[in-house]
Amino acid sequence: MFLPSFLLEGKKAIVTGAGRGIGRALAIGLAEAGADVAILARTESDLEETAGYIRELGRQVLIVPSDVTNREQVHNAVKRIREEFGKIDILINNAGMNIRSQALDVTDEEWHTIMDTNLKSAFMFAQEVGKIMKEDANGGKIISITSVGGHVALRTGVVYAATKAALIQMTKVLALEWGKYNINVNAIGPWYFRTPLTEKLLADPEYVEDILSVTPLNRIGDLKELIGPVVFLSSEAGNYVHGQTLFVDGGMTINGF
Repeated sequence: MFLPSFLLEGKKAIVTGAGRGIGRALAIGLAEAGADVAILARTESDLEETAGYIRELGRQVLIVPSDVTNREQVHNAVKRIREEFGKIDILINNAGMNIRSQALDVTDEEWHTIMDTNLKSAFMFAQEVGKIMKEDANGGKIISITSVGGHVALRTGVVYAATKAALIQMTKVLALEWGKYNINVNAIGPWYFRTPLTEKLLADPEYVEDILSVTPLNRIGDLKELIGPVVFLSSEAGNYVHGQTLFVDGGMTINGF
């Protein structure tokens, strides 16, 4: 048999920012592929809603309300998940946010808020989970959700762009360091998908027209279209993909503008 498995039966996964949007879709998608999932976000009610979908699939779900920017809470969350699941096979660093400010208007508070949520949290979770994966000596998969905004210049704001570019480079360096432990480290770079964070932007026909003008597939992405790439990178099928950022963007990043 030459076809590697895309199934995640018996795997234990963590998804941050899993209360809604991309994180919710990915948590449910991993469960559909067979994984048990620990879901993290600040708002417990959002996590409960996500958990309901996972339970309907017959998978185990662990709700861990957490401030992902706080080292103590990150450490305690990962420790609890390790104790309750017995192991950690997959980490999806999805927690993220943005404040759209022009560079001349960015405040120190905005800088630290976006940096802590998008970048610091991803590194802390990767570090905490990476230690466990190394100690358990069973390898693992770490996937961070970055953005095309970390690869090309967009109107998303300089701080957001800086965090997403840093995630791409962090992925490469962690892959370089942790490959010897059989820990695959990769990233996914989405373009525009319909989520609670993009709802207002995508309600503006002119804004949508601008997006579609640089998107060869000429449409906004569906959240389900992010699940396949993440399941692939989380599974045996993605074992030899390492240190890469897979742009799921309808072709946007091939443009020469």
